[in-house]
Amino acid sequence: MTETHATLPPGAPAFPPGRYGRRREPRRRRPLLTTLLVVALVAVMTLVSVRLYRQYGDPNYDAQVITYTGITDSQVLVDFRVNVPEGGSAVCLLRARDRDGAEVAREEVTVTARPDQRQVTTQHRLATTARPFIGEVVRCRPPA
Repeated sequence: MTETHATLPPGAPAFPPGRYGRRREPRRRRPLLTTLLVVALVAVMTLVSVRLYRQYGDPNYDAQVITYTGITDSQVLVDFRVNVPEGGSAVCLLRARDRDGAEVAREEVTVTARPDQRQVTTQHRLATTARPFIGEVVRCRPPA
């Protein structure tokens, strides 16, 4: 049986018989596959978010360099402030770089707050292998 204009619903296209082959049935949707893909995407995004938060964000251990002074051929004094949980401590990674940006010193320093204190201000002397240009706090983290 061929399609004629009389047997087609209004608005449906009329195809000449035999020209386009057999008409396909509409494909079944696969909601299970779509759901699994969405769940996998959410899991991957959650893992990426957790890793980035651990690497870059913990506002409880925020550090700021106040000054770096006492620059000689073999040292720099770094004054810095660290926010820690009340009465807690932090391990901060300090480094010094020369004028070209090469690292000339690196050291981990543990700072501890008094029981009623959230900010710790301290000074640390970094021994360097060459004349430093800048002293900086790379990051602070909770003690292991």
